[in-house]
Amino acid sequence: MYPQVLPFLLVHAGCVAAIWSGVSWQAIAICVALYGLRMFAIGAGYHRYFSHRAYATSRVFQFILAFLAQSSAQKSVLWWAAKHRHHHLHSDTEDDVHSPRHKGFVYSHVGWIFYRRHDATDLVKVSDFASYPELMWLHKFELLPAVVTAGLCFLIAGWSGLVVGFLWSTVLLYHATFCINSLAHVHGRKRYVTGDDSRNNWLLALLTMGEGWHNNHHAHQSSARQGFYWWEIDVTYYVLLTLSWLGIVWDLKRPPEQVLRNEHRLASRVVKRTAEQLAGRFNPEYIAQAIRSSVHETGLSVRDALFLLQHLPSMPTRDRLLAEAQRMFAKTISLDDIVDRAHELLVESVSVLLAVPAPVAEAIPIPLANGGIRPGHPHRD
Repeated sequence: MYPQVLPFLLVHAGCVAAIWSGVSWQAIAICVALYGLRMFAIGAGYHRYFSHRAYATSRVFQFILAFLAQSSAQKSVLWWAAKHRHHHLHSDTEDDVHSPRHKGFVYSHVGWIFYRRHDATDLVKVSDFASYPELMWLHKFELLPAVVTAGLCFLIAGWSGLVVGFLWSTVLLYHATFCINSLAHVHGRKRYVTGDDSRNNWLLALLTMGEGWHNNHHAHQSSARQGFYWWEIDVTYYVLLTLSWLGIVWDLKRPPEQVLRNEHRLASRVVKRTAEQLAGRFNPEYIAQAIRSSVHETGLSVRDALFLLQHLPSMPTRDRLLAEAQRMFAKTISLDDIVDRAHELLVESVSVLLAVPAPVAEAIPIPLANGGIRPGHPHRD
């Protein structure tokens, strides 16, 4: 585990010090203001700008965003952006750094941050920003913005300002942000096929000023607007839009009409991942064993079975795959591509199993269409 897990726990424990510091209205006001300001900096800065280049801004405002975001004590802007870009490359695969599907909820929510293998920053992934010396300076002194902010809270409202104003808002920011990695890949609705488990969650969107429209975001990552429709509240986008009217930011990217209407063709990588999910609903070992049993009963050779594989009754038909895909996934014009690829994957998997001589061992039980089970007939071909 990464040694900084102790300061992280101490920040949480420090919140209890409000028993001694007291809870003043001034400190509560600081807490609310810091939560809103820094949540905007995380969503608009760490995420939409530094990770996805969803809009353009000046070098001065770029630094301000980075400083405000790092005052949340969520490591440096370069580390954050590099990890997030890696996440999108491998979302919900075994290479994803924080997938609930593969690593469990607690690990995806917070545990992954404190493992040593995730401590290094891949500056190659963020070479577009690593060229700025002021951002590299923030990267080197990643906790400085948080320390400065904590000091200002203490100067303004004393110990209550430090504990309630800074520590409370920091802990709230931690877990609201972390919920996008964990809950937004577990609970919510999927409007788009994205090849991963990203979901839209209206409650998380309210808590994170728009970041909870996570399935929308994965469908079109470079969009500055993540609440695609008027009823999907996206406060971060509203602030960015206001800043664009003032000339502070510009070139706000929006999702194309094809994406909004869900009529866009999926990228090949998304088709492949989605097809793997569909093919994973069927067990190639059971299919291969059923075919072997058929070979044993009919006298057909395995070599002939390999040629006839797609037409054998044990192999799921394309119509069955299509029906399963329609049940599993959101509407997409690429559904036929997904089904065809899933069928290819199944055929490849079963072919590999059939090409290997079956060991003389206890038969694998084979599910029948009527729900019953009959024993297989293992033999060596």
